[in-house]
Amino acid sequence: MVTITLPIGCYVRVEKPALQAILDRLRELGYRVVGPTVADGAIVYADLTSIDELPVGVSDAQDAATYRLHRNGGGAYFDYVVGPHSLKDYLFPPRATLLECQRHGTDWEMRVPELPSQPLAILGPRSCDLHALAMQDRIFLGDRFVNPDYEARRRGLFVLAINCGRAVSTCFCTSMGTGPAVSSGFDLALTELPGHFILEVGSELGGRVAAAAPWVPCSTREVAEAQAVPRKAEIEMEERRRPMSGRPHGRYLDTSGLHDLLLNNLDHDHWDEVADRCLACGNCTMVCPTCFCCSVQEVADLTGGHVRRERFWDTCFNADHSYMNSGTVRKLTRARYRQWLTHKLATWVDQFGGSGCVGCGRCITWCPVGIDLTAEVAAIRGGGPP
Repeated sequence: MVTITLPIGCYVRVEKPALQAILDRLRELGYRVVGPTVADGAIVYADLTSIDELPVGVSDAQDAATYRLHRNGGGAYFDYVVGPHSLKDYLFPPRATLLECQRHGTDWEMRVPELPSQPLAILGPRSCDLHALAMQDRIFLGDRFVNPDYEARRRGLFVLAINCGRAVSTCFCTSMGTGPAVSSGFDLALTELPGHFILEVGSELGGRVAAAAPWVPCSTREVAEAQAVPRKAEIEMEERRRPMSGRPHGRYLDTSGLHDLLLNNLDHDHWDEVADRCLACGNCTMVCPTCFCCSVQEVADLTGGHVRRERFWDTCFNADHSYMNSGTVRKLTRARYRQWLTHKLATWVDQFGGSGCVGCGRCITWCPVGIDLTAEVAAIRGGGPP
């Protein structure tokens, strides 16, 4: 049997039901397949076995502290933007066991758990998520200290990315240069058109997997149609910057001189105004695809004979996060929010060579009081709402 591999950079057309053949091929290769599905009123990632589990005919509406799904009566598979989950949930999961200790009489046996070995395939990441993935790679793999758990999960990751066909009011990836068109970091990139999908091959493995579905080469016109889909989302974001009823109805972040703007305004009165609204709940850091703060705790069973060391997500909004031998450093919400925003948009650049924000808008949507970092930056800049 001859195995066909589609060349990197080529575009092919596949009918929508043929997406099942791609999922089946990934499972045949030993992958755990994860993709978008509807649960608890949101589009989240979960294990997939069938394309029938995808959110067909479902759209989302998002704004500050607002997330709603609705049936649009259509047959689109990916007519939504981003939900609360990102690649971080699987590559740097909320909890991971680092060490296990078992007591045998008076002796203790210590062992490091086996690292994840089954490769992961994720269907659904958008361009902003792939830029976040590149940043997480820089953090966990790019320095002399490598995170072995992340490295094991990242190894063999298969990414079937989606080009955004629409934008919601919290999207501002164009401000950050991270979308909406998928440009790198993928094995396959899918663009949805009314009657079929266009697949772009991004890796040799992607070419082998795509060939498992019935496909036909794309014409120049079809490639242009596919490229126009994320361009439409880009135009939506640009149009929402225009005032409606006296103010813009979309987000935009002016990044010019942003690093120095924030660090030169650490005593700005606006930090107090944000603190009056902020609940210090940490929702923004939980849904952010680049935040990586974590802590470690020892968890014992009821007998005390088995103890495991767990790493878990933490947040700079917790008072204990800044605890040192002299006590908590950031005692006020004002200081904690300022730490988050200035690190994300300013000192992150000093540490990692780029902004920690990819413009996905999750922190705006999932903040229970609707704090909007683009508005906060604009207020500090002195220009009012962005």
